[in-house]
Amino acid sequence: MKKSILLAALLLAGCAVGPNYRKPDLPVSPAYQDMPMVKAQAPLSVPMAAEADLSQWWMQFNDLELQSLISRALQSNLDLLTAESRLREARQQVIVAGAAGLPHVNANGVGAHIHSNSNLLSDLSGGSGGSSGGSAAPSGPLDAKLYSLGFDATWEIDVFGGIRRGIEAADASREAAVWQMRDSEVTLTGEIATDYLTLRATQARIAILQDEAKEQQNVLNLTAARARTGFVTQLDVNQQNALVASTLAQIPELLAQAGAMEHAIAVLLAEQPEAMTVELDRSAAIPAMPTSLPVGLPSDLLRRRPDVRAAERRLAAANAQIGVAEADLYPKFDLIAAASFTGSHLSNLLSGSNLGGVGLGSVMFPIFHGGQIEANIRAKKEEQKQAYYAYSKAVLGAVQDAEDALARYTTEQQRLIQLDCAVDASRSSSAIALQQYRAGLVTYVNVLTAQANELSARDQQEQSRQAFAADLVSLYKALGGGWLESLPTTTSASATPSGI
Repeated sequence: MKKSILLAALLLAGCAVGPNYRKPDLPVSPAYQDMPMVKAQAPLSVPMAAEADLSQWWMQFNDLELQSLISRALQSNLDLLTAESRLREARQQVIVAGAAGLPHVNANGVGAHIHSNSNLLSDLSGGSGGSSGGSAAPSGPLDAKLYSLGFDATWEIDVFGGIRRGIEAADASREAAVWQMRDSEVTLTGEIATDYLTLRATQARIAILQDEAKEQQNVLNLTAARARTGFVTQLDVNQQNALVASTLAQIPELLAQAGAMEHAIAVLLAEQPEAMTVELDRSAAIPAMPTSLPVGLPSDLLRRRPDVRAAERRLAAANAQIGVAEADLYPKFDLIAAASFTGSHLSNLLSGSNLGGVGLGSVMFPIFHGGQIEANIRAKKEEQKQAYYAYSKAVLGAVQDAEDALARYTTEQQRLIQLDCAVDASRSSSAIALQQYRAGLVTYVNVLTAQANELSARDQQEQSRQAFAADLVSLYKALGGGWLESLPTTTSASATPSGI
């Protein structure tokens, strides 16, 4: 009989209430949608090589300033430091959940000095005039001392696995925090790169306007000289002067945009907005684009995307919480033990004659809770459904991000090629129109039109280069690139102000 009871207890101890977690097998497309590719471009929808490393995709741009900015941001960005702090918090929650399944031991001590001048004890015992033959209670002042030193321990036996499900949930939440931190790295590196590329493109557009304004000023000087000799009217001078002013008027707005990008980068590095102005004011060209893209297959996103991995881990945690709630339907078994030394003198308090102890076991079985336990179980099941929907949405969103980024990247590349041709043609047209104007073959309207077309083409070309680079950054982000395998080793004290 005893063996049967012991075997049943062991079998129960090996089980855990609630559903066992199984990672959902969500379908994804076998390949990305076919896009019209330009010549000399490598195919994008190919399996990702096992050694393909997207963790530091920004190195492909070969821009030392960009590399420096991202490296510093990964060390100091406030959002990333917050994510690291949440990870450390989640690790502590695992310890908290595990502690529920271990014995809890407390030490306690009591020292009491009782003094009373009343005859309360004598009155309670009938006083000195009690019945004959009985012993009289002591009268007069009372002075007594009592000391106690002991230990007590409680241990909840996790027969039905509720505590184990709690540990499972806490551990899954910790893993979700890991992937959330890595998703913060992906977001951060993408924001730094996008802001940096936008800054460089804006600086290039400013340089184009300044260069065009100089060329237009030269034409203005020529036109003014021809007007003084009577070859052209003042109308031509006024039109060219208006073109120069219109070109210069576009520069202040772009300067403000460049300043905003510098401020945004500084804040991402946890610096004051103006801290990066001197470093970033030095203009530089937009980095060259890499020649190959390890895009891989849509199924690779489930492995690479940190937000997808975080959503899956949150689903696992929600699944385990169902078991935690269901454990409240079953009895709880507790072992309680206490031992103490009690005496009236400290000198011999720890002697064996003063030792006392008690040990007991308790069972608590829920009978009526007004439907609270059942409602909590149903609520946890709904939370699990919500986590499943969030995971499914994350998978669909990841594939959509990749498809959208690929579409923008490939189409912008084709647009840029056409704009390159447009710039070459507009430059040639501008030179021809100016030569014909000097020879008196065309009116000044032809020159104005050619100059405006050249400026517009060059500006669109630079904007397309910026968009092409930004689309590449978006593609790397969509593919889950930008997170580092190693976890942070910094402590919260190193990044936390004193007193917090």
